[in-house]
Amino acid sequence: MTWAEFIAAHIPTPATVSVEAYQGSGAYGDVYATAADVTPCVVEQSRRLVRVQTQDAAGREQVSSTTVYAPPGITCPPGSRVTWAGRTSRVLARSDVSAHGLPLPEHVELALE
Repeated sequence: MTWAEFIAAHIPTPATVSVEAYQGSGAYGDVYATAADVTPCVVEQSRRLVRVQTQDAAGREQVSSTTVYAPPGITCPPGSRVTWAGRTSRVLARSDVSAHGLPLPEHVELALE
């Protein structure tokens, strides 16, 4: 089952998020790619403790208040900015979830500030 098939079968109103992929630091601060809409997504508002994956974080933990489940293959490394419902948050951690041969969809999980 693909991510699009899973969403069509189980999520009546999928979300669309805007992603500005983190590209590194420049002379004037962080550099981001042009915003790109990603759909279909599932956005979950729940608090959980995650280990921050950016290089400067040195393994620190932070509370994530939003989790976005998105289609596989998106460009969204830790440190990227994600906008949804008028709120912009930074990606703390990214996980690529594999189906491991099960009838589940592969997808990307983004833990946001």
